Amino acid sequence: MFGDMMGMMNKIKETQQKVEETKERLKTVSIEEKSSHGLLSVTITATREIKNINVADELLEDKEQLEDYLVLTLNKAIAKASDINEKELAAVAKDGMPDIPGMDMLK
Repeated sequence: MFGDMMGMMNKIKETQQKVEETKERLKTVSIEEKSSHGLLSVTITATREIKNINVADELLEDKEQLEDYLVLTLNKAIAKASDINEKELAAVAKDGMPDIPGMDMLK
């Protein structure tokens, strides 16, 4: 009984370590999103940190259009980054779930 408990505790610790390693790796995953006409591009990490924004010169002449492109493009990039982040962390957590009787529904 205690061996099972120790095994579960070790598996949980192992999973926590893998989650932390995955979080660190996700900081290096870059996502680039471009606006519909390619006048604006945004690069962010899978942890949703903005790394770069490129704006075409012609967008600098229209403040309202630039603002619209920024909002739309950033939101698309953030959505992609969030999706990648959630899937990666969920996969690590799922793999690390200990075998607890009656908890099969979580796997």
